[in-house]
Formats: sequence, C-alpha cells, structure tokens
Amino acid sequence: MDETSLFTEWYIGLGIVTVIIIAAAVLLILVWTAARRILRLATTALGLVVQIKNNTKSVWGLQTTNKVAGDILEGANAIETHAGMVAEALHETENK
Repeated sequence: MDETSLFTEWYIGLGIVTVIIIAAAVLLILVWTAARRILRLATTALGLVVQIKNNTKSVWGLQTTNKVAGDILEGANAIETHAGMVAEALHETENK
C-alpha cells in the first residue's frame, strides 16, 4: 500500500467519522429541544392541575353537605313522627 492510498483511506475514514459525529450532535440537539418542550408543557399542565384542584374543592365538600342534609332530614322526620304522636295523645285526652 502506497502513501497516496493510505491518505485516501484515512480521509475517507475521517469523513465517515465526521458525518457520524455531526449526526449524533444533531440527534442530541433534537433530544434537548424535545426535553425543553416537554418541560414547558409540563409546567403549563401543572398550573392547570392546581387550578382544577382549587375549582373542584367545592365538589368534594358536597359529600359532607349531602350527609348533613340527610341527617337533618332524619331529624325532621323523627320530629314529625313524635309531634304526630303528641297530637294524637292530646286529641285522645280532649275526647275523653
């Protein structure tokens, strides 16, 4: 192998390595750009999640409200039943 063909092969190898390095650099830049975009979108989404959480706190409070309303209804029914019994007893006492 003479010196000219050795340099030719060396330059071809150097060119191939250069193309590989440039391709790897482009891929790294694309990954970095995608990561920045994901971070930006995640930050925006986090803000929306916090806003949704604050807006739906009242919905979770409805469960407590419904339970209390049910308890009040049970109490009102008990009062109605007992008041009816008292009214009956008074009516029977008046008729005697």
